[in-house]
Amino acid sequence: MWIRISIVFCLALGCLACLANAATLKVPGAINVKDYGARGDGKADDTVSFQRALDAAHTAGGGTVFAPRGNYFFAGHLTIPNGVTLQGSWQSVPAHNGIRDPGLPKPTDDGTTLLVTENAGHEEGPPFLTLGTNSTLRGIVLYYPRQRPSEVPKPYPWAIALRGKNPAVLDVELLNPYNGIDATKNERHLIRNVHGQPLRRGILIDSIYDIGRVENVHFNPWWSMQPKLRNWQMDHGEAFILGRSDWQYVLNTFCFGYKIGYKFVQTKAGVCNGNFLGLGADDCQTAVVVEQSAPMGLLITNGQFVSFHGPDPTMVEVTDTNRGSVRFVNCAFWGPCNQIARLAGKGTVGFSDCTFTQWDSKREGRHAIQAASGTLLVRGCEFQQNKPQIELQQQVRRAVITGNLFSGPPRIANHSQGSVQIANNAELPD
Repeated sequence: MWIRISIVFCLALGCLACLANAATLKVPGAINVKDYGARGDGKADDTVSFQRALDAAHTAGGGTVFAPRGNYFFAGHLTIPNGVTLQGSWQSVPAHNGIRDPGLPKPTDDGTTLLVTENAGHEEGPPFLTLGTNSTLRGIVLYYPRQRPSEVPKPYPWAIALRGKNPAVLDVELLNPYNGIDATKNERHLIRNVHGQPLRRGILIDSIYDIGRVENVHFNPWWSMQPKLRNWQMDHGEAFILGRSDWQYVLNTFCFGYKIGYKFVQTKAGVCNGNFLGLGADDCQTAVVVEQSAPMGLLITNGQFVSFHGPDPTMVEVTDTNRGSVRFVNCAFWGPCNQIARLAGKGTVGFSDCTFTQWDSKREGRHAIQAASGTLLVRGCEFQQNKPQIELQQQVRRAVITGNLFSGPPRIANHSQGSVQIANNAELPD
């Protein structure tokens, strides 16, 4: 009995010691920004002090610049040189639900927070943080204190820009930037464990000619759910935007409350192909929009997609500009949307082993999947409502609809003048 009490007492003392150490966390061998004049009081401009510390680490051949717990105010922007890490006190990405009003002097008291203020009202300025080759940002909260949670947001430049080779953003909270991470013109970027509420754009990926990686990124309305800002974000926000990327890997990502969850576009550099596993988009007007994709395809597996707000809530929109291949495998589509998918273009769209839970919420007789053109594959999927399942319009070139489960009789409108195979689908009688 006494042994157990002693163990518990020692563990409690250990926890208290950990809490005490957290306030004075140090990184061995690192340059401390406070040794270069940084105040961290939320008032004095720490831009010059931080940049001096970062440049000193680069001059020394690379290394870590450590920013201990504090609220660091910035009137300017920073460049993290090649081979340098800027590290805060957080050991994993935090979350700040219901943060205090930004007008108060101390928005956070529990870690390393960078207060960004430069170029309020202007998107065209330089990013707040630009990372170069082998540069890393880690354990930091980025907060825009002059944004108001009850108002339409002010534009700002990108919070973070990734350049060079192997730039990394790890364990970072993007609490309320207007634009989050500009991951363009780099190779082998790594964005891992990033949370927050980017208001207009979350992550932009383009001009990536060697494999990029995005892992465990979650964009939720933690900063503000107040009506004016929330409605603006629902009408304008885009969480993940992907242009040219040669084999992009995206793993376990999520977004809530955007106009578009995942948007695939063609840029001057080209289009995207890649492996997308464990995607989630909740309460987005359109969960996935594909304007263009590469011939080798977008491979989307184990996704969960929900749409029920906006003028025409839709899970998947493939536009008439698409020429590539898009495949959804083992994905679930639910929420009272108007339709699961609206498809056009000359490319191929496939659904395999997917679950379609709800559609035609207004009882207008809409089909779950509406194909205007191109090639459609629907195989081994379950349609859980007794409503129209698939519509093939005249310009659909090819379609294979086989091995599916229907609740009620098959309700497939086939107007295609192309080659269509419909077979071996099982219905659940009334």
